[in-house]
Amino acid sequence: MKFPSLGILTEVSRVGRDALRRILPGSYRRVRRPVAGLFQPYNHTSPDRYPWLFRFAAAQFGPSQRLRILSFGCSRGEEAFTLRKYFPAADIKGIDIDPRNIACCRARAQEEASAGMTFATAATTEGEQTEFYDAIFCLAVLCLGDLTTSSAQRCDPLLRFDDFERLVVDFARCLKPGGLLFLHTTNFRFCDTVAAREFDTVLEADSAQLAPDVLFDRDNELMKGARYHAVAFRKRGSA
Repeated sequence: MKFPSLGILTEVSRVGRDALRRILPGSYRRVRRPVAGLFQPYNHTSPDRYPWLFRFAAAQFGPSQRLRILSFGCSRGEEAFTLRKYFPAADIKGIDIDPRNIACCRARAQEEASAGMTFATAATTEGEQTEFYDAIFCLAVLCLGDLTTSSAQRCDPLLRFDDFERLVVDFARCLKPGGLLFLHTTNFRFCDTVAAREFDTVLEADSAQLAPDVLFDRDNELMKGARYHAVAFRKRGSA
């Protein structure tokens, strides 16, 4: 799940990464380094990664409703195809910045004859319709684990709060009134954004359900020892 914080990767960086994939495909993930302006640079994920969160979402809507769901930073599709099991009647769309990931998703959807599932290459939700989705899932995307392992005291220039805020503000635009936004494992707190004024917290994770990632404030400074348990938010308005 890898998304730029609205910055643009240089062509040199892209070519270099592609070359490394071709020459040392097995070593690429181990030696890759974060690029300034890039959220989550790794593709690793797994099926049904957050069952407690997905069960909560299914209970909120019920499995039979014809919902519109967005999986933001869908990587190779594990999250989107997991959501299909929890929401068998939903229209599910996955977007990811990497066209290779989207190609994998489309191939799997075709192989499994998965109706109501679409995938597109995109870095943001700017191309999505206003008040279109019933739920948006953004899980372990708006973060960079290297900030935790390196004991960084600031997150910029690798990540910036302003870019995180712009992304979630647009999530809010895309959600219907009463829609749910799921944010899990981020390096910033949703409550610090202007978008949070439109939402109520409806689910908090237990400490054991949180990743060890560190948090940074609006000024991109480390919030030492801070933990943020809120992971699901309902947009105010008619359900």
